[in-house]
Amino acid sequence: MKSLWRNIVLRRGFLALGGASLSLASSRAPNVLDGCGCAFAPPAVVNHAFDNLQSGIKITNVKVFGVSLTPQSDRPYVFVKIETNQGVVGWGEGTLEGKAGAVMACVNDFRDFLINADPMQVEHHWQSMYVHSFYRAGPVMGSAISGIDQALWDIRGKVLGVPVYKLLGGSSGAIRGYYHADKGTPEAMAKLRQWTIEQGVTCLKATLPEYYEWIETHAKIERAVKSMQALREGFGPDIDIAVDFHARTSPSVAQIIIKEIEPLNLLFVEEPCPPENVGAMAKIARHSTTPIATGERLVTAYGCRELVEMGAVDILQPDINHVGGITGLWKAASLAGISGISMAPHACEGPIGAIATLHVDAALPNFLIQETCRPPMISTQDKIWEDWFGHPVMRTVNGRFRLPDKPGLGFELDEASLAKYPFSGTVPMERVYHEDGSVAEW
Repeated sequence: MKSLWRNIVLRRGFLALGGASLSLASSRAPNVLDGCGCAFAPPAVVNHAFDNLQSGIKITNVKVFGVSLTPQSDRPYVFVKIETNQGVVGWGEGTLEGKAGAVMACVNDFRDFLINADPMQVEHHWQSMYVHSFYRAGPVMGSAISGIDQALWDIRGKVLGVPVYKLLGGSSGAIRGYYHADKGTPEAMAKLRQWTIEQGVTCLKATLPEYYEWIETHAKIERAVKSMQALREGFGPDIDIAVDFHARTSPSVAQIIIKEIEPLNLLFVEEPCPPENVGAMAKIARHSTTPIATGERLVTAYGCRELVEMGAVDILQPDINHVGGITGLWKAASLAGISGISMAPHACEGPIGAIATLHVDAALPNFLIQETCRPPMISTQDKIWEDWFGHPVMRTVNGRFRLPDKPGLGFELDEASLAKYPFSGTVPMERVYHEDGSVAEW
């Protein structure tokens, strides 16, 4: 027993009660932080294991930019730029709805992990940021890692002279995509249907109207069903339709609605209940012939694992800006693929993450379809993105997104162009309430 306790003291540097044990711990582990006793080694550790494997490229600076297209946005872009001693730079994105300032601070916290490090060792840096942070990543840390990881992959591709999708083993085939379009007047829906035919768009996604109590009235459920029936009638049988419930329904209400809309042959129903309620999601999936999709709020493959293991999802939708970047999305997709689950990545933030997602899509054997979180018609935001990158970004041609053919992520971005849209803080995301004042899920 004494030998066991001595080993614990030596290995962990714990300060035990009693003079002899205290003396031993003090002499063996003089660098333990005062009071905590939970540090295993001094915080500044130099790793020489890769000294003979270095590329000669070193990270010299990590910059983070908050970019507000409008002062009232709940998701100003968070862009990450990594500079190197050889002039090669990488760009990434860690935009997080409602928490831009926190992500920017977290990116700066990771500078100590990166400065003077070799940017080519992408997996090593991902593991270090995730594991050495000790507390496992939530959305803020996950988004910071995502932005850094995308920038590292961008550098890697540029140094090797190939697009990232080729580094991942992908082909240059175009990526099927969809736009967002909710129910409108019959005339507006007929016009949109004609536009989709002309543009070669084969899929649209709409949102379930209203918010729903845990047990809802028949009248409200009937309105939801009729709304989706109108989508099918307006867009016709040849366009795939997906409907995002956005967790506005409880499991009980979701089951009723999904059962009623089975004849509509939807491509999928998204987030029929909050994603953390895995048991309820699995119950809905077991009783539905309509594929169930979820995953935009999940962080890393570890956050997706329970959904996959319980058979609670047919289509996984991680977001490259939250799940851990290109590395994180690839890991989640691999986890899904071995269980026969398809991938339809979420993309409702900025352009860099959207472009990075296409590179991963091109290499996924279980890829289904790619979201672009915008209406079908060109907007002011599209024009700004085109001004930044020199070409239309996340606009389909014949229903498909084109892959960049330049090295890395396939673009260069001028810091000066971002300065036109200075960071103005983050507006909280929408807060919705039921009629009695209680908080509504979404």
